[in-house]
Amino acid sequence: MTLVRFRPENDFDTNVVPKTFSEMLDTFFNDALTTRSTGSFVPGVDVIEHDKNYEVHVSLPGMKKDDISIELEDGVLTVSGERKWNNEEKNKKFHLVESRYGKFSRSFTLPRNINRESINAVMNDGILAITIEKDEKAVSRQIKIK
Repeated sequence: MTLVRFRPENDFDTNVVPKTFSEMLDTFFNDALTTRSTGSFVPGVDVIEHDKNYEVHVSLPGMKKDDISIELEDGVLTVSGERKWNNEEKNKKFHLVESRYGKFSRSFTLPRNINRESINAVMNDGILAITIEKDEKAVSRQIKIK
């Protein structure tokens, strides 16, 4: 069985030659990240700002909370861990494996207006949700001119 990545004809025609140098670099680095097999992967992240807090959602399907580490040091939030390959049955014959396995680490520089004591993390349905409250004292305010 031979598997070939599907690429529609019209997509192929328009993306053979990048239009800009930046597009060429984006394509190169995106392909390098998705085809690399170095024993690491990069989980998807969503960062959301609300009036009173920030949320960081990290996609970690199939991982247990015990395999994840969250650290805050010098204003940098780091989420790291390892997604392990579970291949206990030796008689399996894989035809395609697109899941990424290995160690990961994602770091985010947080703004100064956070309450360090309010960080809360919850793992639900493969999504790690980290909530960080804003510090009311450090939030900038609009000042009216009299």
